[in-house]
Parts: sequence; structure tokens; C-alpha cells
Amino acid sequence: MAQPATGPAKGPCTTPPTAAGTAVHPVDEKLPPSRLVPAALQHIAAMYAGVVTPPLIIGQAVGLDTAGMTRLIAASLLIAGLATLLQTLGAGRFAGNRLPFVNAASSAGIAPMLAIAENTAPGHQLPAIYGAVIVAGVFCLAVGPFFGRLLRFFPPLVTGVVITLIGVTLMPVPVGWAQGGDATADDFGAMKYLALAAFTLVVILLIQRFGRGFVKQTALLAGMFAGTLAAVPFGLADFSALGSAPVAALPTPFSFGAPEFQPAAILSLCIVMLVLMTESSAGMLALGEICERRTDGATITRGLRTDGIATLLGPVFGGFPTSAFAQNVGVVTLTGVRSRHVVAAAGGALLVLGAFPVLGAVVSLVPMPVLGGAGIVLFGSIAVSGIRTLAEAGLDDSSNIVLVAVALGAGIVPLAAPGFYAGFPSWAQTVLGSGISAGALVAVLLNLFFHHLGTHSRNAVALKSS
Repeated sequence: MAQPATGPAKGPCTTPPTAAGTAVHPVDEKLPPSRLVPAALQHIAAMYAGVVTPPLIIGQAVGLDTAGMTRLIAASLLIAGLATLLQTLGAGRFAGNRLPFVNAASSAGIAPMLAIAENTAPGHQLPAIYGAVIVAGVFCLAVGPFFGRLLRFFPPLVTGVVITLIGVTLMPVPVGWAQGGDATADDFGAMKYLALAAFTLVVILLIQRFGRGFVKQTALLAGMFAGTLAAVPFGLADFSALGSAPVAALPTPFSFGAPEFQPAAILSLCIVMLVLMTESSAGMLALGEICERRTDGATITRGLRTDGIATLLGPVFGGFPTSAFAQNVGVVTLTGVRSRHVVAAAGGALLVLGAFPVLGAVVSLVPMPVLGGAGIVLFGSIAVSGIRTLAEAGLDDSSNIVLVAVALGAGIVPLAAPGFYAGFPSWAQTVLGSGISAGALVAVLLNLFFHHLGTHSRNAVALKSS
């Protein structure tokens, strides 16, 4: 696990001196507006599609009209903004990990929520989903402190596996975006989409190669801007959302009905919450490594408490289970801008986007293929961070090599064979069907087997990894 920085960081994130001459950690650095705004925009652009995906899919599944969809998306943006602000700025010692950490509605909960909708009578679908989400939030608040105490079971050997799997298992997402985003469309995978994604990727690479300083740090944003401009002459940029979106649309409490509490729905989402807590903990550990700030048990507990609060209060306005956004870990890795105040600014912008949907529609103008080209760089950089962590975890020990090999294999199974666990119980499918949670579970168990059970230290290499 990363230790607190003892000196200036390398590259663009060199620790700046304060007026008193003391060093300020890059995580706590307050950037000038000229740097803060573009960096925050990159986070918004990276997260926006993910934030609106759950309400779009669930809203369509339960048959909401355009006005209902607008309310659902606005609620998702508002809750994401509040959760991100609480996470980055903190609330004393109670909540907030104070890292550049984005919290929003997780796509991992989409499948079980769709199952709840399919097994619930029309008119009661969203109330049943929200009742289960509320209980899942309470469950997270109750169980969260124990996750922090289990931190010693997540050494660099385990976190390296998890970080690598986050990048690898997310890669199908930008690939789908690069093909057009809609797998049911007749022109899905058409050359025009692939060419636009490739153009965006090339622009990012050129800026990374020839850019200097801050220009190099904004390569992602510049690439998406250039890709969107390139899409306009070919009719691949849709501006219709600007005309149909209302100027203001604040969500009202329980506008979709009072929550209903169904035992089966509650059980399924509590299982999902365990998966989300694992992924959120992994994300915090990843950021601790990337930002060179130690992520201890108390930090994880405060971070998970934020997840629980957002998940508990989200259904009041129309939100869904909330967790970490791995794509924004990639933004931090790629840009080298580790200031939590940048992400806090992005959280504040999400609040504005939620209150004024017409502004949010401007962000949504970025075509899916453009997001796909940028996403390949984003998610790939996460995997690289995991590989870098593994390189320092003692892989010259045969036990560690076997641990990493089996854990990576378990994490890639759901990606390589999506139906592999079809015959398993539903709760097992929920846990093992996520490559991130499956790989993390196997890595933790094998780390216990090799380095904790029956021995205090196998050798110097094993001790280093444990």
C-alpha cells in the first residue's frame, strides 16, 4: 500500500510549497480557476454517460414518459453531485474519504433492479426498487466499518490485482461506445463510428506526444472536443436534447411513489451492495496508490459511510445505489491532477446540471464514439496502474505468481464467458458475475492461504507483499 508522500511527487503533480514554505500534498492543492475548470470538465465528461445510464435504462424498463425520464436523470445527477461533494470535502471524522473520488449511481445495480421491475406489477416497480435501495443503504452503513478493519487483507499484491481488473473489465464499455453505443441499432459497429473513435484517440495521443505542461494534462478534454467538432459535419452529433430539455427541474420527494419493501428485492440489492462496497474499497485503495496518500481503515470507513448515506437518501428524490466511479480514477491517473478540490468542483457542477437539465444536455452532446475513443485511454490507464502496483509486490516469489494468476483468471472469466455462472444460485451470480468482485474475493482468500494461515512470514518477499 502506498505510504504518505515524503517529498515532491514526480511529473506534473510536484508538491507545491505554501506561503509559509511547508509542502502541500497534491490531493489538498487548490488550483487556480484556469487549471481547475478544465480539469473538472474532464471528470464531468468522463462520468456523465455513466451517471445517466442507470436512470435511462431503468426509466425505459418501467415505461416512464419523457418528463419522468427527465426527473429521473436530474435526480441521478443531483445525488451524484451531493455524494461527490461529501466524499471529497468530508464531514469531520464521520464521512468522506477526502480523495479525488467520484460517487454516483452504479451500473452494477442495473441488472437486479431490472429483475425487480420484471417481477413487480406495473405502477409498483419503482417503489419496490426504491424500498430495496433504502434498505441496502442502511445495510451499507451498518457493515461499512468492518470493511475498514479488514484493510490488512488488502496488501499491494491484492490491490494490484483489483486495480488491474478494474481497467480490464471496464474495457468493453468504451468498445461499445466506439461502435455507436446502441447494440440494437442496425448500424452498430459501422465504420463511421469507429473512424470517429479512432480520430478522437489519435488527437489524444498527439497531444500527449507533443503537448507540454497543462496542455498535455488536458489531452482528454481536447480530444473529446475535437471529436465532437469532427462529428458535426457528418451528422453524428445530436443537438435535439437542447431543444427538448426543460430549463429547470428540481426533483420532489417520492415523486415516483412511496417506497415498498419486498423481501426478495431487498435481499438482491443487499448482495449488490456488498459488491459495490468491495469495488468502492478497491477504488479508494487504488486512489491511495495513485495519489501517494495512505488509505487506512478509517478512510475506507468514511468513504463507505458516504456510499451508504447517498444510497439511503437517493431514493427519496429518485436515485439508485451509489458507489465509486472507476473511470474517474483513470482521469486522475492520466492527467496527473490529484487535487480533490477539482473533483469537488465537478461534484458542484453535477448539482447544477441536475437542477438545470438544459445545461446537462450540453454535456450529453458528446457523441458515444468520441467517448469510446477517450475511454480506451482512460480504462487502459487504470490497468497500467494495477500492473505498476503488482511490479512492486514481490512477483519473484512463486506463491505470489500463482496468487496473481488465479485471481486474474477468476476476474476475467465473466468477461470471457458471460454465461459461465448461469447455473449458479442468483446470489452467487451477482457476486461472481462481476470480474472485479470475483477477482478481489479470490485474491483475498489466496492471500490468506499463502501468507496468513499457519505462518507469520514465509520469506522476505512474501512479507513484503503481505
